[in-house]
Amino acid sequence: MEFKIDTKEKILIIQPQISLLDANLADAFVKEVSDLPGLEGRNLILDMALVSNMEEAGLKAILTVYYQQYDSGLSCALTGLNSSLLAQIKAADENVVNLAPTMLEAIDLVMMEDLERELLGEDE
Repeated sequence: MEFKIDTKEKILIIQPQISLLDANLADAFVKEVSDLPGLEGRNLILDMALVSNMEEAGLKAILTVYYQQYDSGLSCALTGLNSSLLAQIKAADENVVNLAPTMLEAIDLVMMEDLERELLGEDE
């Protein structure tokens, strides 16, 4: 699977270069995103602008990656979702709150969460 990757200081932006995230690609999506060398210690933004459709397995793959980031103490945001994909994600899991209409808003979301973690960590 091909990704366009943009590495920033605290963020890794990944854009899958596919139009359909189906069952055949779902496992590869999770494995390849999880194993990206630049992801270690960085927040993740999934730019889904090129993905126009996804099957149930693709939806589960996105949610798996999303929650892996939070399990690692980092943030994840989804952006570039068309209205159909946005509705699918909201219907599948109402706890996925970092759904940003633009890349700038996605960056703001993960950076605000990062700052919040830093501030809360200093109080302990």
